[in-house]
Amino acid sequence: MLYIKSFHIIFMVAWFAGLFYLPRLFVYHAQAEDKISIERFKIMERKLYFGIMTPCMVITLILGIWLWLGYGYRGGWLHAKLALVAILVVQHFYLGKLMRDFKHDRNTHGHVFYRWLNEIPTLPLLIGIVILVIVKPF
Repeated sequence: MLYIKSFHIIFMVAWFAGLFYLPRLFVYHAQAEDKISIERFKIMERKLYFGIMTPCMVITLILGIWLWLGYGYRGGWLHAKLALVAILVVQHFYLGKLMRDFKHDRNTHGHVFYRWLNEIPTLPLLIGIVILVIVKPF
C-alpha cells in the first residue's frame, strides 16, 4: 500500500503543478497580441490540460479511492479532504472551459482575473488538503 500512497502523492503533485501553471499560461495568453503567440499558447494549454493535468487527476482520484478502500480511512478530516478534492475537480473542469474559450477566441477576462485565478483557489486547497491528511485534526 505504501507504493500506492507514493504514486498517489506523485500524481497529485503533478496535477497541482498543472492547476498552478495553466492559469499562468492564461495570464500570458490574455496579454498576447500577435497571432503566433496566441496560437502557441493554445497548443501549450491543450497539451498541459489533456496530456498532463487530466491524466494526473484521474490517476490521483483512482489511487485515492484505492487507498480509502484499502486502509478503510474514516473521520471528519476525510470528509473535509474529500470536499476540498471535489472543489479541485470543479476547478479543473472550469479551467478546461476557460481553455476552450481561448481556443475559440471567446475569452472575456483580462490578465488580472487569471492572476487571481492562478493563486487564490489552488494554494488554500493545497494547504488545507495537506494539513487534513497529515494532522487529521478531527
